Amino acid sequence: MFMTSRTNARWLKYLPGFVQARLEGRHTLQAVLGNSGWLVADKVLRMGVGLVVGVWIARYLGPQQFGLWNYATAFAGLFGAFATLGLDNIVVRELVRHPERRNEVLGSAFVLKLAGGAITLGITLLAISLARSDDLLALWLVGLASAGYIFQSLNVINFHFQAKVQARYTVYAANGAFLLTTLAKIWMLLTAAPLIAFAWAGFAEVVLTSAFLIVAYLGDHQHIRQWRFKASEARSLLRDSWPLMLSALAVMLYMRVDQVMIGHMLGDREVGVFSAAVKISEIWYFIPIAIISSAFPAILDCKKRSEALYRKRLQDLFSTMAWMGVAMAALMTFASGTVVHLLYGPAYAGAAPVLTIHIWAGIFVALGAASASGLTAENMQKYGLYRTINGCIANVALNFLLIPRYGISGAAIATVLSYGFSVLSIGFFRPGRFMFWMMLRSFNPFAQKRAP
Repeated sequence: MFMTSRTNARWLKYLPGFVQARLEGRHTLQAVLGNSGWLVADKVLRMGVGLVVGVWIARYLGPQQFGLWNYATAFAGLFGAFATLGLDNIVVRELVRHPERRNEVLGSAFVLKLAGGAITLGITLLAISLARSDDLLALWLVGLASAGYIFQSLNVINFHFQAKVQARYTVYAANGAFLLTTLAKIWMLLTAAPLIAFAWAGFAEVVLTSAFLIVAYLGDHQHIRQWRFKASEARSLLRDSWPLMLSALAVMLYMRVDQVMIGHMLGDREVGVFSAAVKISEIWYFIPIAIISSAFPAILDCKKRSEALYRKRLQDLFSTMAWMGVAMAALMTFASGTVVHLLYGPAYAGAAPVLTIHIWAGIFVALGAASASGLTAENMQKYGLYRTINGCIANVALNFLLIPRYGISGAAIATVLSYGFSVLSIGFFRPGRFMFWMMLRSFNPFAQKRAP
């Protein structure tokens, strides 16, 4: 399932000799590191180019229109879980366990996600027409954001490459679409295009990514026409994925409901200022996600061989995520004012105090993503659902209490508190208590890295 040593030698030769010696013969670790490198390179490119163009767009649109766009994106995201159906890690797990059933797994997952995308589009359009019946622009923005879910059904090809720890193919596809649409956005900025044009560009990126994924899949000597929908396979996938789908729904609620609530309680301009802070705060999330995505197949492989080794690798992952989050939060706490001023200018000055608070949520985002992989490996997805529901309820309640009193800073406080409560509430449930102690121990640099 992993890349060969001959393939890895292409990048190993550029490393220092002592590092090469440590990696020699450790093909699983080489595969994880190589795959992570591709994912990180992808996100670094997006972070660099996307940040420049994104800031340019924010300055061009101003807080009011930028806020409306982010409100629409957040509104569409509230329903995105119905499109993904929580299948992502489940499909990867099945492809790792049963590679001989690849065409049935991919074909069944594709049909499920296609149906989910179409249903999501209809639900979202109905919801926004009720929430803002007199705002045609908001209806179009939400519609374009939701229409992308139909084309994202082809993202099952990405799961094929994830299971093989070969991220470079999906990086090619995603970056090709990203660069083309980025050039289009630059042209729109230079020609003073309206807000709706940028929404169309976002939709085009999803379509192009899907098209390029098909090309990458064919380039890997695979054929979509060999996919087969199998009702029993679909039922099996849904049986394992429904807790993850509900969990993803709760995640999107407590990650994006604050922007929707700010829009209704304070107005689109405040959404724009809050969103500027959030975009900076979340810009580094690709690092833990890339590491976890690459490590997940290896952790599953460890579980097959040794429970003790699996627990140690999971503890190592938790510790890495925790301290990575602390380092980033501490750095940005002191630099938030300077960063906001340099990037967005005086119109977005109110984003600085929000960023100072919101950045600390990243610690729990990283730990939550790592523990979600552990729950999937243990086939305990329902506990992930329970803890996410806890966080969702806490976030909505805290936003209702804190936004009227503290404005957008109150929304940031609600985010940090609810994320922490959600992730650590896995300790409420006996089967997940070992992960709770692992996460607590991850903050202690002197603790032994072994599971309780």
